[in-house]
Amino acid sequence: MVPKDSLNEVEAALMLHGWAATHHDVYDQRYYRTWMHELPPMRHINRSTVIDVHHAILPQTAYSHPAPEKLRDAAHMLDGHDNLKVFAPIDMVLHSATHLFHEAELDNGLRDLADLDSLLRHFSNIPSFWPELIERARELELTRQLFYAIRYSGLFLHTPIPLEVIKQTNIGSPNWLTRSLMDSLYSRALMPVHPSCSDRLTGVARRMLYVRANWLRMPPLMLARHLFHKAFISPKAE
Repeated sequence: MVPKDSLNEVEAALMLHGWAATHHDVYDQRYYRTWMHELPPMRHINRSTVIDVHHAILPQTAYSHPAPEKLRDAAHMLDGHDNLKVFAPIDMVLHSATHLFHEAELDNGLRDLADLDSLLRHFSNIPSFWPELIERARELELTRQLFYAIRYSGLFLHTPIPLEVIKQTNIGSPNWLTRSLMDSLYSRALMPVHPSCSDRLTGVARRMLYVRANWLRMPPLMLARHLFHKAFISPKAE
């Protein structure tokens, strides 16, 4: 994750070290570079590994706008390195929650929820962790994502979360009708992709959460244009 005005410099440096751009379609390139929070994914020409270069954790067109400079400023130096940083513990949790409950990549949803469970269990030993996490979610406009993270890690994985924390994260709760709907959707979509874990509504739940993720990603008119272009104009190989 780098400052937005450093994207070109970082991309050029990566290309000099064997990383090549993907998504060569002109529309996709504009989609990423103009509206999204990252460059098109880059793949190493020898190892075939993929790297994402971000300048924020949510698209520029999303309804929430967590300030990326706050995340970078609070980052901690990585032990044993003098030029590498990682997000602060509270920001690691919020970033993970945002990725899972704002995006539509649910094929590995249970794995991502297990990551959240591990982070919460690990960092809960820090005395100031819980109050700072709740305050940070308010500061970064991520109270809804934190609510879902706390709710579903507790329901699925029995993450030990203080009762007072559960009460305070209710500030990010939707109304009871939306909450009931989301419980029904995520109780299916977060399960492994396997017939033994699915019922007749699992596919519907995943599709509805895909639509939701795109709705959160961009305004309605832009979303309609984007989906039309991807469905009828973009090269099918892409």
